[in-house]
Amino acid sequence: RAVALILLLLCVSGMRAETALYSVPEEAETGSFVANIAKDLGLTGEELSARQARLVPEGEKQYLQLNQHTGDLVVREQMDREELCGQTEPCLVRFEVLLESPLQSFRAEVSLTDINDHAPVFLNKEIVLKIPESAVPEARFLLESAQDPDVGNNSLQHYNISSNDYFHIYTRRRSDGRRYAELVLDRALDREQQAEVAFSVTAVDGGSPPRSGTALIRVVVLDTNDNIPVFTRSLYKVRVLENSAEGAPVVVVSATDLDSGTNGEIAYSIVQNSEENLQTFKINPETGQIGLKKTVDYEETKTYEIDVQATDGGGLSAHCKVEVQVEDVNDNAPEVIITSFTSTVSEAAPPNTVVALFNVRDRDSGDNGRTSCELPGEQPFSITPLAADAYALVTSEALDREEVAEYNVTVRARDEGSPALSASKTLLVRLLDVNDNAPTFAQAVYTMVLSENEPAGTSLGRLSATDADAGKNAGVRYALEPPPPGAPAAASFVSVDTESGTVRALRPLDYEEVRAFEVAVRATDGGSPPLSAQAVLRVVVRDENDNAPVVLHPPPDSSAAAGELVPRWARAGYLVAKVVAVDADAGQNAWLSYELAKATEPGLFRVGLHSGEVRTARAVAERDAPRQRLVVLVRDRGQPPRSATATLGIALVDGFSDAHLRVSEEAPAAEPDGPLTLYLIVCLACVSALFLATAVAAVVRRARRSEAETLPTFPKAATESNAGSLPRSYVYDVCFAAGTVNSEFRFLRPLFPCLPAELPPGPGEQRSSVCSQDAANLGEEGD
Repeated sequence: RAVALILLLLCVSGMRAETALYSVPEEAETGSFVANIAKDLGLTGEELSARQARLVPEGEKQYLQLNQHTGDLVVREQMDREELCGQTEPCLVRFEVLLESPLQSFRAEVSLTDINDHAPVFLNKEIVLKIPESAVPEARFLLESAQDPDVGNNSLQHYNISSNDYFHIYTRRRSDGRRYAELVLDRALDREQQAEVAFSVTAVDGGSPPRSGTALIRVVVLDTNDNIPVFTRSLYKVRVLENSAEGAPVVVVSATDLDSGTNGEIAYSIVQNSEENLQTFKINPETGQIGLKKTVDYEETKTYEIDVQATDGGGLSAHCKVEVQVEDVNDNAPEVIITSFTSTVSEAAPPNTVVALFNVRDRDSGDNGRTSCELPGEQPFSITPLAADAYALVTSEALDREEVAEYNVTVRARDEGSPALSASKTLLVRLLDVNDNAPTFAQAVYTMVLSENEPAGTSLGRLSATDADAGKNAGVRYALEPPPPGAPAAASFVSVDTESGTVRALRPLDYEEVRAFEVAVRATDGGSPPLSAQAVLRVVVRDENDNAPVVLHPPPDSSAAAGELVPRWARAGYLVAKVVAVDADAGQNAWLSYELAKATEPGLFRVGLHSGEVRTARAVAERDAPRQRLVVLVRDRGQPPRSATATLGIALVDGFSDAHLRVSEEAPAAEPDGPLTLYLIVCLACVSALFLATAVAAVVRRARRSEAETLPTFPKAATESNAGSLPRSYVYDVCFAAGTVNSEFRFLRPLFPCLPAELPPGPGEQRSSVCSQDAANLGEEGD
């Protein structure tokens, strides 16, 4: 069972956390318990589940699993320490624990403890050593090392050899911690006595129980060669740049042998001490130049230790060490690893709102591994450091979706190498709309025209308001505002569609009743709370020709027989009457024209096209009938036009004096001046009555004074007449001039008494029509 070792207390402050270290054996079974994360975080299982805790591994593979309900960290997949870390110690599996609401990050590491799952192995099961018989006791001979991928106590610890008469083994330790073996000669060899010595060597690790590997050593005793090769240096230290090309030279080792001939010829070789060395380096056996078989990577191996052997032709050999230090070059660009990302952010989010969490990793070292982050371009975001390589992408200012709806935020990481390398990651951040914009009408005042009498449902036009927001916040609904108290209820005339803004008539309108009206319209969006704007809708009612002209004079109910009087000596242009008509419509629909539709004598009268005045077109002749009937057509200019007719009865009469005719001809056609003219008529009537009374009194007084004188004799016809006329000397004609305040009272020449139409005229007299009719005619002309 794994034992959780809390090496660092978690210090929760915002989104920062110290690193927690746990331990678990390698190759632990799936589901093996590692630690209780909830307990270490000071949270319960319910709180951990509520905050949606999850693990974010450093690499691509997920080896661990978190139970959100219990907070237990367990093994998800078996881990082989040697596969993951090789000889690196300690072997750490890093991950982060992310919590939401609020967003927090905690870093942790699980150390894989080695188990003794590998036994030491000799690459060659038979090791052949050639040792001259001249070798002196205590001479040492390097053996091929056994390989054990385990580390620590489980790695190779010591070597043993089987019992023999010549050698014992000595285990030594290298600077990197690895152990190797040397054979030590106990007593001199004698080729003549024994040409070959064989025994076994065993490599044993420190595991419990220990594991071991065995190989056979064959020592071939050579004939005497009394000089061995000697290296110029026992230790060569060199540096090589990582990523050097394959075949690049590393170093040249050199050894000399004082012997001559074949015993003085030296061959160089690399002694097998690790498989990695054999795969990485090669040596020229003649020149001793060591080169690269493949490129080296500082991030994988920083130091190599090579054992080089120089052997002469007689079989004598010497050894030296070559220590190769790999120098780092800036060959790894930084990596941007997103651990948490919120792709949508409200435009109302305050500054310093966390959008994403990310780590930056660079496998290089030193300046080449030091990184910095930046956001290229001008955007409302910034980067906040959290830990050594952890950062948060936050908002730096207020956002406005209506200006920019989404951002492509590029996070660029750059190292401090020379030349510097960089890497970028682009995040698409979309802004969520909030209702911060009120609708806007395209016009402050909408003017629409509606023809009168249009049926209910007629479309007048469409209101249009837009909202810069999006989605539901941009939906606009229209409504009519209620009128203020005392104002006409214009809402009863039109309606507006709440969705489309189409304005329709609710009922037919009459231009003569309503010519125009205004109503306030409000556009409201669908946000919460909703925002609104207001505009004015002005509806102008267009007049239609729906009213026919109405004749005011002559009255429609008057008899045509009781018409106008025209003297027979009237000249052309004599004003007979005036037709007065009105039209309730407006504009062109109310422009009236008059024309003579029918007449007893078509050529005798004419009608003014625009004035409606009926005048004689020629002088009245004796042959003209005494009774004339005219039909005047009154027509407006609407489309289609409407019309009305007026009927006039005209009587041609005799007995008008020239002065009477002149007064009739000169009478203006102007309309009365209202009350002033009425007052003048009343005053004139009073003066006339007073004058008549005075005249009658004077006549009576004169008659009394001259009783002896004979009274004047009147004509018989006049005496016998039932007309009730005054004597000739006391018949007067009263004339009024219409349209003037200066009415005249004229004493004209005496006229004959008004006689019945059936009586013949007396000698020297002219026939006259009834005086009352003549006076009526004069009164009408004056009016």
